Amino acid sequence: MQHIIDRFISYVTIDTQSDSSSNTTPSTKKQWNLANKLVDELRAIGLTDVTIDDNAYIMATLPSNVDHQVATIGFIAHFDTSPDFSGTNVKPQVIENYDGKDIILNKEKDIVLSSSYFDDLLQYIGQTIITTDGTTLLGADDKAGITEIVTAMEYLINNPDIKHGPIRIGFTPDEEIGRGAHKFDVEKFGAEWAYTMDGSQIGELEYENFNAAGAKITVSGKSVHPGYAKGKMVNALLIANYIISEFPKHEIPQETDGRDGFFHIHHINGEIEHATVELIIRDHNLKRFNERKQLVQDIVKRYNNEYDNCIELELKNQYFNMKEKVEPVFHIVETAKKAMEDIGIKPIIKPIRGGTDGSQLSYMGLPCPNIFAGGHNFHGKYEYVPVESMQKAVEVIVRICQLTANQ
Repeated sequence: MQHIIDRFISYVTIDTQSDSSSNTTPSTKKQWNLANKLVDELRAIGLTDVTIDDNAYIMATLPSNVDHQVATIGFIAHFDTSPDFSGTNVKPQVIENYDGKDIILNKEKDIVLSSSYFDDLLQYIGQTIITTDGTTLLGADDKAGITEIVTAMEYLINNPDIKHGPIRIGFTPDEEIGRGAHKFDVEKFGAEWAYTMDGSQIGELEYENFNAAGAKITVSGKSVHPGYAKGKMVNALLIANYIISEFPKHEIPQETDGRDGFFHIHHINGEIEHATVELIIRDHNLKRFNERKQLVQDIVKRYNNEYDNCIELELKNQYFNMKEKVEPVFHIVETAKKAMEDIGIKPIIKPIRGGTDGSQLSYMGLPCPNIFAGGHNFHGKYEYVPVESMQKAVEVIVRICQLTANQ
């Protein structure tokens, strides 16, 4: 277990935060620091065909050790961390034999990981938990996934009596800003299917995700002295507020769960002459997803009619529900489910309230369900990961490889 801890810490202490405002791939130069380290490590443990392209996409192979034809499968994780919270100077804290009480992350700043508020912690009493120091995120999303894949490949190399077919692994930049699969070469990867190791708590197995779109509404106003504004001023801020008020007030992230969709206003900027509203649109059901997009268009059209076409709408699809691409090859989900059951894990099969590289890869021809990586509270200072969950994820990967060789 110490080997997993050491490997994980060596990854999370390298800052790999991505940047949605950048047009490069990877979006930040610092992602190269971990990418190059991973390439060296993959070669050192004995993988073959280790490559890294000009955009920092990493691929490698563990050749088959059986003499019959076996499907090539893959395991994928991303090495960037979210721009939502600092990933600079990550200082992990290792809590051994967790006692179920609150964990003081930072005494000086009075930052506490509370087991009453974050009650998932209580599942891990007696285990070893890695936390932040309260000033950064941890980066278990998705450096836990990378740790698990590398460790599983190393284990298979060191234990050649475990039979498996050809295994491909891939590590991507920029997943956190929605671009992780954009330049992934599915043909070069050459797998029939793959698994992203990018889920949360132990047992998660996901093959459904949101249909997703993003919208930017831009309002152009006219500024006139307020004392003489009657019939002349067009207040972009007020119009933006009217538009926001048109969305269903309970169909928001904090009031929805499961397969419920939502509208999420995440940025508002402006003044009298110019205002922008940015939102994301999410729904698992394609019909409802299209209805949500239509609602946005109808609202903008109505206010354009009222305010002399002063509003512009930019509406873009981001990704789609991978269920449509995975269900026709559902045996790949069943294989992962059996792997978990074989090592004593109860699978938690549920829809992802978000997306992964796998959702885009599935539509690029690589069906790609998502498996737990073990972390909790991603993208913030309360992020943590139980080491035992990472160990179990390693075992799941190994068992999937074994099961595939026997199919």
